[in-house]
Amino acid sequence: MKIAVVGSINMDMTVLADRIPKKGETVAGSDLRYVPGGKGANQAVAASRLGADTAMYGCVGDDANGEMLLDNLRKQGVDGSKIKVVPGVPSGIAVITVADKDNVIVVVPGANGCVDTAYVDSIADDLRQADMVMLQHEIPQETIEYVIDLCDRADIPVVLNPAPARPVSQGTVNKVRWITPNETEAALIFGDRPIDEMLADYPDKLVITLGSDGTAASDGKAVLHIPARKSEVVDTTGAGDTFNAAFSVRCAAGDSLEDALRYANTAGGLATEKFGAQGGMPSDEDVRRAM
Repeated sequence: MKIAVVGSINMDMTVLADRIPKKGETVAGSDLRYVPGGKGANQAVAASRLGADTAMYGCVGDDANGEMLLDNLRKQGVDGSKIKVVPGVPSGIAVITVADKDNVIVVVPGANGCVDTAYVDSIADDLRQADMVMLQHEIPQETIEYVIDLCDRADIPVVLNPAPARPVSQGTVNKVRWITPNETEAALIFGDRPIDEMLADYPDKLVITLGSDGTAASDGKAVLHIPARKSEVVDTTGAGDTFNAAFSVRCAAGDSLEDALRYANTAGGLATEKFGAQGGMPSDEDVRRAM
């Protein structure tokens, strides 16, 4: 199966600390690591490790970070041949503080802001050949909607992970095959109301991730609450991206909603047990063994 990911490619500057600082507070860090990331690239790497023929589409700067990010995708088995290198613009950066088995993240978009509609036109034929297209919210909103319209006309299913949180139009919701917000993102998009009510309104469309409480969705007959895998958490960075990739891969493979969610929950749980967004991403064999 062919998975196409259109989205962000970042270098993560990850600081390890005993706890996440409060507003105005300084705390000592124990380590600083540079780790390839970006929600788009993370999802592409996760899909590749799970066995999908995966291509990444986006932009990096003509800097050292850009070179490292492209090299990393090649090493992870992701086709990055159509990624655009933008002169005079820095690659995207995410500054991540990891502490207390959680994280806080500040993203500087850089070259990710150059993923525009003209670039999408240059890769349109590739997108039309995909079995599934994955999108996130770390590239311009105009571009996201342009890709969704293109895929809608070509009858290519899209999984939209609406993170970071921002509003999504009803027209966009209608055109995507799946939308996968967390609780905060779901409330912003669908209104602050009970989760089961949202899911009942969008059967076979809406999947809400609930962190340690797992995931929830409706298959049109009942609301499914799938528990999270019990994991020895080291770093939650990238767990949501792994979930989305795993869910997309299994949906593209024809799994039922419940089976796809159970597989994705297991993959996301495994991803928390190692450091770094991509460092703990499992293979298909890892997931099936854990299940």
